[in-house]
Amino acid sequence: MRDFVKISFEQFKKDVSNSYELYESIKIPQRDSNATAGYDIYLLNDITLKSGETIKLPTGLKCIFEKDEVLLLIVRSSMGFKYNIILCNQVGVIDSDYYNNQDNEGHIWIKIQNESTEDVKFNKGDAVVQGIFFKYLTTKSDTTLNQERRSDY
Repeated sequence: MRDFVKISFEQFKKDVSNSYELYESIKIPQRDSNATAGYDIYLLNDITLKSGETIKLPTGLKCIFEKDEVLLLIVRSSMGFKYNIILCNQVGVIDSDYYNNQDNEGHIWIKIQNESTEDVKFNKGDAVVQGIFFKYLTTKSDTTLNQERRSDY
């Protein structure tokens, strides 16, 4: 089972805002068409990203999926081609045990940077990154280093 859901309003208040109206406006990621792999993740607010600026943005979302899967966050190709926007870690890796973890419920954040020479304005609801689910494989001699890192959901 895979699903995007909103973080709790309590977590939203800690991380983002006390505005219930803003919380209610969170859009659950969607695919653009039946042939699209990526689930678009939408901005919560209008932003202007100055040339060379980096900004960390909350999504208000968490995601549940199978233990042998990973959610990769990737900048939408249009953001790179049109505006020279990059994801600071190039590809975000969200592990299944991040969901409902003890630190922050698994709130997914994105950090983007404007590599262009122009300021770029985005509107609330614009899709800047996309999430794509992948199955992953482990080795025959697989062991985990930190069994206590996060509890299983």
